[in-house]
Amino acid sequence: MAKDHTETELDRELEDLPAELRWREWMRRIEAVLFATATPVPREDLARVIGQGASVDLLIEDLSADLEGRAFEIAKVSGRWMFRTRAAYAPAIRAAADVGDQVLDLNEFDVAVLAAIAYHQPITRDGLKDIFGKEISRDLIGRLYARGLIGTGPRAPRRGAPYTFVTTEQFLVAFGLETLADLPDREQLEDAGMIEAAAS
Repeated sequence: MAKDHTETELDRELEDLPAELRWREWMRRIEAVLFATATPVPREDLARVIGQGASVDLLIEDLSADLEGRAFEIAKVSGRWMFRTRAAYAPAIRAAADVGDQVLDLNEFDVAVLAAIAYHQPITRDGLKDIFGKEISRDLIGRLYARGLIGTGPRAPRRGAPYTFVTTEQFLVAFGLETLADLPDREQLEDAGMIEAAAS
């Protein structure tokens, strides 16, 4: 959320309300903030709309329970929260709504390169070449970058200091991960034949 906005008068404490209604109002405020924003919202921003004695985490838990059985849920990404449509409704959305650029539209090799970046980051194009045994095109890197799935990492500590690539918060959002620690275990992927042992 933008931090440069002018502070408005907001009764955060709601002392004139009974405790149960106060809690419900704080939940609705968090719901409104999450609904109105397109990116995950950090705890500090959510704390600005609730009273000092209230817990953002407990309010999120109660709001999540309220959303059980609904088409959307609250997801935690990099320690921030956002609304997300439940995966079961993806086919209905694609059939009826113009989601255009929101669809990743990645082929199998694109996903493999993205996975290599996720597991080996920060990694250079030469590092990707070592994994795949061929040069990774600038076009492919550009597509992943344009979709916000990867970004540039620190320069490699060697001659010429090439750029490295890392995954982004958008990568976590796109694949429904809270952190990179939620990536599937590489040994399990190898056992399932989804990645080659040589790529580890």
